[in-house]
Amino acid sequence: MLNIIMEASQNFCIHQIRLPHEIHDNITQMRTLIAYIDIEVVGGKKYRVYIAVTSGFAQRISTIFLEEDESDEETLIDMVLETANLIVGSAKVLAQESDRHAYNMSTPHFEKIDNFDFQYDEAKILKVENDEIIIAIKEL
Repeated sequence: MLNIIMEASQNFCIHQIRLPHEIHDNITQMRTLIAYIDIEVVGGKKYRVYIAVTSGFAQRISTIFLEEDESDEETLIDMVLETANLIVGSAKVLAQESDRHAYNMSTPHFEKIDNFDFQYDEAKILKVENDEIIIAIKEL
């Protein structure tokens, strides 16, 4: 499941951010804006997909989408919610097109601004310059 979400995350970096990115395995302790979306795979399994972004990553998205160079906290929260929706929604389309783990998704929810300290089954970090996004998944 994480692989298809990571594929969608990479597509997001390629087509929206338009800068090179790297993928890492180690979750670092840093202050992030954290959102999640619950998904239910056809067949019944449920997962929580966490999207945690550094403030720099959220600001980068705000600059791209809203043309704001210095966004307030509320706007950055909106950007992490929109990012979660775009990535998990894109992964849903990829999953349906390839008959891999088709799923339904809920509305994104904002959790908190803090270190990423949630339990998860799998996680990766996608890095663009000095900005990072954590993608983690937990079976419910």
